Amino acid sequence: MIPKGIPQHPVKTTDKKFSELGLSHSIVAAVQKIGFVHPTPIQAAVIPVAMAGRDVIGLAETGSGKTAAFALPIAERLTHGRGLRGLILSPTREIALQTKAFLDIFGADHALSTVCLIGGVKIRPQTEALRKTADIVVATPGRLLDHLRQRHLTLDAIEELVLDEADHMLDLGFLPQIRDVLRRLPRSRQTMMFSATMPDSIEMIAREFMRDPVRIDITPPGAAVGIRHRLYIVKPEDKRAALLVLLNEELGSTLVFARRRIDAEWLYHVLKQKGHPVTRIHSDRSQGRRVEAMDGFRTGQHRILVATDIAGRGIDVPGITHVINFDVPETVEDYIHRGGRTARGAAEGIVSSIATWQDLPMIRQIEAEIGEKIPRCSVAGVEAWEEREKMPSRTRRRV
Repeated sequence: MIPKGIPQHPVKTTDKKFSELGLSHSIVAAVQKIGFVHPTPIQAAVIPVAMAGRDVIGLAETGSGKTAAFALPIAERLTHGRGLRGLILSPTREIALQTKAFLDIFGADHALSTVCLIGGVKIRPQTEALRKTADIVVATPGRLLDHLRQRHLTLDAIEELVLDEADHMLDLGFLPQIRDVLRRLPRSRQTMMFSATMPDSIEMIAREFMRDPVRIDITPPGAAVGIRHRLYIVKPEDKRAALLVLLNEELGSTLVFARRRIDAEWLYHVLKQKGHPVTRIHSDRSQGRRVEAMDGFRTGQHRILVATDIAGRGIDVPGITHVINFDVPETVEDYIHRGGRTARGAAEGIVSSIATWQDLPMIRQIEAEIGEKIPRCSVAGVEAWEEREKMPSRTRRRV
C-alpha cells in the first residue's frame, strides 16, 4: 500500500526491474512493498549512474518518478549514525514533504533519519529534530539558511546533494540562497540536479558546482500527450463568467491557476459563494492550511483547487481531468508545467485557457511550442472576442 504522503498516478515505466539497477535486496523489497514494479525511464537511467557516485543532471517532468530516482541511491549509499551526510533542496514545502515521505520508506533499512526544514511552521520542533542525529535534511532554501545562521546545523560533512526542481527554485528567486548554501558544502561530494528545463542559469550552476556531470534528458518534446487544448478569448470583464460556465460543464477534478496570490484568494471566495466544493493553495497560507487543502483535493473532498504557479508547481495529484488557466501564464514553460498536472500516464485531460486580446502574443508563443493552433472555443452566455488574423505587412517599393 502506498503511504499517504507519496503521490499516486499512472506513469510510464520501462520493462526493467529495480533489482537490475544495482540496488540491494532490502531496498528493492521496500520498493516492491509500496507497489513499484518497474522503474520509470528517469529512474532506470539515473539510478545506476548515481549508484556509481557520478554527478547527474536529470531533465524530466514533475510526475515522472524523479524523486525515487535520487532517493533510492541516497538511501542505499548512506548509513545511520555518521552525522548529517545528505542534503536535498526543494522549491516548495509540498515537494519537500513528499521527498521526506519517500526517504522515510526507502531509508528504513539503514535506519536513516530525515528531517524536513520548511517555512510556514514553527522552527523549534525542527531544531529539536536536528539534535537527534539527523542523517538527511530536506529543506527549502530560505528555512535552511535560517537554521544555518542560527548555527543549528553545519554542512561541512555533506556527501550527497540534490537540487530538486532547480529551474523552479530559480523562478522563485532562490539563486542567491542556493549559491550561499553551495559555498558552505565540501567540494568532495556527489551532486544530483533535476529540472524540467535547462536555462542558462542552470548551466551556470552546473559549470560552477558540479564535477563532470552525466546529463540524462527524458523530457518529451513540447506539451504532454493526451492533452486537449482549448482557448476561450473573452472581454476582461467576462473572465469570471466564463470560468463559472466551464466549471459547470466539466465536472471532474479541476485545477484552476491564477497568476497572483490575491487573485487566487479572490477566486476561491467567488467559487465558494457559488456553492462549489473548492479549496486554495498559495504562499500566503500557512503550511498546515496548505497540507489540509492538498489532502482535501487529493481525497475528493474538494473538486476544485485554486493555485498560483509558485504553489502549484509541486502539485502531484492523480486524476486531475481539467486544468483551467484563469490567467494565461507569463511564460511558455509555465503553460507546459500547468498542463502537466493532467493527462498523467495513459490518462487524458483538458487544458482550458481563458484569455483576453492582451494575451494573444503569449498564446502564439505557446502554439509555436506545442506545434498546433489551439482551438478557439466559446461558452454559453459569454460573448467570444472576435480575433482578427494578423495581415501580412505590405511594403512600399520605390520607383
